[in-house]
Amino acid sequence: MYEQITYEVDDRILTIALDRPERLNAFTDRMQEELCDAFDRADADDAVGAVIVTGSGRGFCAGADLGEGGATFADEQLERDGGGLVTLRIFESKKPVIAAVNGPAVGVGATMTLAMDMRIAADAARFGFVFARRGIVPESCSSWFLPRIVGIGKALEWTLSGRIFSADEAREAGLVRSVHGREDLLPAVRSLAREIADNCSPVSVALTRQMMWRMLGADHPMEAHKVDSRAVFHTGRSADAREGVESFLEKRPASFPGKVSRDLPDFFPWWESRQFE
Repeated sequence: MYEQITYEVDDRILTIALDRPERLNAFTDRMQEELCDAFDRADADDAVGAVIVTGSGRGFCAGADLGEGGATFADEQLERDGGGLVTLRIFESKKPVIAAVNGPAVGVGATMTLAMDMRIAADAARFGFVFARRGIVPESCSSWFLPRIVGIGKALEWTLSGRIFSADEAREAGLVRSVHGREDLLPAVRSLAREIADNCSPVSVALTRQMMWRMLGADHPMEAHKVDSRAVFHTGRSADAREGVESFLEKRPASFPGKVSRDLPDFFPWWESRQFE
């Protein structure tokens, strides 16, 4: 079905791999379209409890494919940034998304991970927001995401210098959660994805993910209180809440019956309406 990514669901964990290893998984228009489609599929599939994004071969993503030379960024038909379309689609995801950065992540290879909920890196990974060194500017909505993740000072240092930096520096700045040996990376990421998929209500996860991201732009905690109140009212009366409490009292693993495809509250997505004003 896909030419430039792979899509594999195994025991409720979906692994999407950028799959142009001969080009260090350089980003193309085709890859953008396939990634957006893959997240559409994942959201519609109740068998997916968590999503991992990684790269095939020794790289995560070397950035935009520069095969067209100096004219690479001169598309007169370009109306919207392709990396931004991917990032926005990931931002809208109803499933948690974890980046397994297995090698170089440069340009869009770095910025596409910013809308993912966590980033875990191999010790050989390298990051670079190199746009100013290519005569362009940061894309993929990174001017919104990056300062919120690492702070404005570090975001400016990395984007104004355009330098390549190590996985350890990324971890120290809070860009990545942890750093692992290459062989240990995917097991560590799968362990984290499994913790979510095995123990949490998918409906609760979908709501929580959007509540956290959307409140980054709120101008007062009252905005969070409005959404929290509606969400608690909905989930507190659900079969998932009953199962969550009963499984705790009975000291057994929970088996949540709720489905993201059918059991999200009527007010979701609340940011597209004016009902809370």
